Amino acid sequence: MLNELNLLESKIAQVAALCRSLRSENHELRERLASAETERDRLAERMATACERLEQLAQQLPEAKA
Repeated sequence: MLNELNLLESKIAQVAALCRSLRSENHELRERLASAETERDRLAERMATACERLEQLAQQLPEAKA
């Protein structure tokens, strides 16, 4: 009976350690996701600005003569 309790205690400790590890990993992944989303938004804004500038430049080009 004592061996069974010790085994159960060991398994519970393993599960608790795994939960702590997964919680930590989840926190890290959430931080990385937030950082990636911020970078994505920054790059999308830069692309929009570049597109606007290209459209402005294209409007300044002379028309092609046939």
